[in-house]
Amino acid sequence: MTNVERDADLLGRLAEISQDVVPRIQGAASLDELDTVRREVVGRSGVLFEIRRTIGSLPPSARKPVGAALGEVQGLVSEALTAREQELLDAEPALSGPFDVTLPGIVPTTGGLHPSTQMMYDLNDAFAALNFDVYEGPEISSELFEFDYMNFPPDHPARESMDTYWLANSQDKSAAERLCLRPHLTGGSVRYMREHTPPFRFVYPGRVYRNESTDARHERAFFQYEVLIIERSMPFTSGKFLVDTILDTVFGEPVPTRMRTGFFPFVEPGFEIDMQCRVCGGSGCRTCRGVGWLEVMPGGVPHPNVLTAGGLDPDEWTGFYVNVGLDRLVMMRYGIDDVRLMHGADLRFLEQFA
Repeated sequence: MTNVERDADLLGRLAEISQDVVPRIQGAASLDELDTVRREVVGRSGVLFEIRRTIGSLPPSARKPVGAALGEVQGLVSEALTAREQELLDAEPALSGPFDVTLPGIVPTTGGLHPSTQMMYDLNDAFAALNFDVYEGPEISSELFEFDYMNFPPDHPARESMDTYWLANSQDKSAAERLCLRPHLTGGSVRYMREHTPPFRFVYPGRVYRNESTDARHERAFFQYEVLIIERSMPFTSGKFLVDTILDTVFGEPVPTRMRTGFFPFVEPGFEIDMQCRVCGGSGCRTCRGVGWLEVMPGGVPHPNVLTAGGLDPDEWTGFYVNVGLDRLVMMRYGIDDVRLMHGADLRFLEQFA
């Protein structure tokens, strides 16, 4: 076969391909059938690929017309493939099988807030209506803010590892550099006082960490909710009103409370604030250890040393502070008798609050 004959043969094959393949593409009844045609024509072993490989062996004068014809056929085939594929996709049913419109619908599953998170939002909204700021602080803090500024003596047992989670390689550093997971939120009060100008009122919700044994009332990680008011004059009765406001907001009705003298380094005077157990109604259960009352918050007047650490003059400023055990309030709101249920990630328990 001469070069002229071979060139004419290639051009004839390309003409036959365009005349034969395009109708086959347009007549493909399914995507699988269309894919078969695609592989036969433009695949790695298809006829157009074979012709492309022979172009290099053609004389220079024949390469241009054969290459132009090959490009034209490839364009026609590609356009036909794209058009037919779209037609077949448009004609395909949206469902893989028959759909019975008489069947009842399936309600989509929805999530919900964790009860502690919902409680925090409820309190945030209540205090925002009273012109309180909502403050957030770091979960990794230092001995300086969590203990020194809070008026804890150097030998206080809470500084030891049995109560506080200290970060590795920070034990031999200064108080400002000795880092820990915050064991309480109270250190945030000094941070806030240093960043704002008094008078002020703010709430400070968040998670805290304690290295202690777990039981129905205690967990290693739990939520607290702190409230602090700083004024030039703050009657103690206003503090009691603050406690009642918190509990009324949570439970939607007046809740019996009592205040007992208690010692906390960061307040003077200090109080243990209890509420009547709502699980047993005051008759005694394992949640309240049979006494009918549940400690929900310490409170009192900020200690002068704490005010000084916050940059305030204790002779000029005073206030009232409470630290709410948020998880315990949730237990009272919903009648939960074990705090560990709220931190176990058991969907059977959590779905009740969705």
